[in-house]
Amino acid sequence: MVSAAGTRQPGTGESFAALSRADLAVLVPELLLCGQLIDRSGMAHLISAFGREGMTAVAIEEWQAASPWYTRRMQRALGFEGDDVVTIFKGMQLDIGAPPQFMDFRYRVHDRDHGEFRLDHCGALMDVEPLGDAYVTAMCHDIEDPTFDATALATNPHARVRPIHRPPRRPADRHPHCAWTVTIDPTYDPPPVEPHTEAMGRTAAVAVELSPIVREGEGRHDYSGPLLADLRFADFSRSALVRIAEEVCLQHHMLALGFLMAVRKRTDEDAALDLTRKQLTGVAGITSERIRDALGLPRSFTGLATLLDIHPLFAPRRYVEREIRLDGDGLVLTIDRRGGAFDDGSWPKMIDSDHLGPLNALARGLDPHFSTRVVAEDEDALVVEVVREARPTKDCPEVAVTRYSSGAYFEFADRGIPLPLTVL
Repeated sequence: MVSAAGTRQPGTGESFAALSRADLAVLVPELLLCGQLIDRSGMAHLISAFGREGMTAVAIEEWQAASPWYTRRMQRALGFEGDDVVTIFKGMQLDIGAPPQFMDFRYRVHDRDHGEFRLDHCGALMDVEPLGDAYVTAMCHDIEDPTFDATALATNPHARVRPIHRPPRRPADRHPHCAWTVTIDPTYDPPPVEPHTEAMGRTAAVAVELSPIVREGEGRHDYSGPLLADLRFADFSRSALVRIAEEVCLQHHMLALGFLMAVRKRTDEDAALDLTRKQLTGVAGITSERIRDALGLPRSFTGLATLLDIHPLFAPRRYVEREIRLDGDGLVLTIDRRGGAFDDGSWPKMIDSDHLGPLNALARGLDPHFSTRVVAEDEDALVVEVVREARPTKDCPEVAVTRYSSGAYFEFADRGIPLPLTVL
């Protein structure tokens, strides 16, 4: 059976595999963009708790913890493992830190060990510039220097990313927004692996086995071959798109775990969980809205079942143990207290009978009339029903904060057939 969004009916447990190839091609860039919005959701709360310097330190540590591991995972999944500049750039194109078009990376390759990239448009800069030069410097200098290197080092320990120019912009309308060199030099001494990066390596998220790519059907099954100026996700096979979507959702979880690790160093456990729930609540609601609009999901319980099945809070399926069941005039969600996400302490573990805010934000992102109620809770599972209320609910503060990002409204454009980038 097919829903209004062109997908099979939910409840099969297939998650992304229940979507058509065309829907997956639309969904993947949305998931990449929503991963970027995790920070747009969390950083405002960090500033309130720790100030600008504390926010900067948390941002550095969360990306250092997460990006090396998920970068290597994506390389293995799509068959482009290597140790050269092209491999680094391919990884960036599939990274929630560089969602296509919103963070408009343009690449140039000089040889295997030398390249450049520039950002013709930086959505993160557009969000931060109104806050003033101090915040721009924190993002574009203090945060970018160690985190760009952490991403590159995942491919080659002798890689370095260094600025040609970067904000604060002088003049104020300078384009491109920034430009950087990437150099691989065996004389560079690799920096030590940070404790938070090592800790992430021990999580279930790093080790989980996701859906294998079946080399059947139309489209490319990997990203071997030349670096492309853009990735056109419609060119990938359905099976490859399922795996990419799963890997991108896993990137969400790793970044959230890195955030939680960093915040725990600076406050007590209750406060750390409270800040991470606020982060989750804000991004959960905006992500629901974007997925709803991108796939044309109906504002019904059937649409909500589809949304829950593919929302990063509850995906990938092999990492998050949950069950979604349509039940007459409502929907029942069971969140199991086992599996990789629960063992790691990732997002699903943060939802309990006293903390339904993230789940409400997710459901209301599809339709503001939805609300959640606890059916049962014990050490094995939390069972929640979703019901439709007579009156809509306004944005909660966490979603309202995240909505200030231009990423909440960003629209992707069709850029046509991407060209291969060759050595100059």
